[in-house]
Amino acid sequence: MNNDFAFSRRRFIQVSGAGLVGMEFLKSGGGLFHTPEASAADVTSPLTSHEALKELLDGNNRFIKSMKDSCVLRTPDRRMEVAEGQNPFAIILACADSRVSPEIIFDQWIGDLFVVRVAGNIVSPANYGILGSIEYGVKVLGVNLIMVLGHSRCGAVEGAIKALQDGTVFPGSIEAIVKTIEPAVQKAKNEPGDLLQNAIQENVRLGVSRVSDTDPVIAPLVKEGKVRVVGGNYDLVSGEVSLVA
Repeated sequence: MNNDFAFSRRRFIQVSGAGLVGMEFLKSGGGLFHTPEASAADVTSPLTSHEALKELLDGNNRFIKSMKDSCVLRTPDRRMEVAEGQNPFAIILACADSRVSPEIIFDQWIGDLFVVRVAGNIVSPANYGILGSIEYGVKVLGVNLIMVLGHSRCGAVEGAIKALQDGTVFPGSIEAIVKTIEPAVQKAKNEPGDLLQNAIQENVRLGVSRVSDTDPVIAPLVKEGKVRVVGGNYDLVSGEVSLVA
C-alpha cells in the first residue's frame, strides 16, 4: 500500500464522516440492521474495482518479498482512525484454513479488507451468513470488488473428492460443506491434469458465479458494472495469489 493510498483513506474517513452516520442496511429490512457506517448511497469506495484488484496483487507481491517493501500503517494512530468507522476497499471470501490470512498475504491491515472466511471458501444459499456478510460489505460499506479466494491443497475440496470417489461420509455439518463443493469436483473430473488442483479452481469459479448471481443485492450491481467479482488462488508454498479466470 503506497502512502498516497493510505492518505486518501484517512482523508475519506475524516471528510465523509463514515462511521458517524447511522443508516439502515437495506431499506426493505424494516430497520432490522443499523450500522455505524454510512450506507452505500453515501459512501464511495476509496478505489475503483480495477485499482482495488491492483492493490491486492501489489500487496501480495510485497508479501512474497517477505514484506520488506511493506508500507502498511500498523500504528496506534491507524488503529484509532479506523475505530471511528470502516471503509474497506475489497471483500475477500476466503477459506478458514489457518495458513490463508487475507490481511497478511495481501499485505494489508485492519480496516483495509472486509473478510468472510469459511472452510472451502464456499458460497451456499443455505448458509445465509456468508452471502449476507458479502451483501453487507457491498450495500452498506460500498465495496465494489469481491474476491473468492481458494488455495492449494485445500482439505475441504479434498474431502469432496473422497466423498465422490470413495463414498466417504463426513460427520455433522462438515458433510454440508463437502456437498456444496461436489459440483466443482464433478466438473473437474473430465479436465486434464491434477484433479485436486483443478477442483480447487472450479470451486473458486463456482463461488464467483454464485456470488455474481445473488439477488437482490449483488447481481443487479454486477450487471450494471458497479461491482466486480473475481476469483483467486493462493499457493501455500510460493505465497503467490493468481487470478482464476
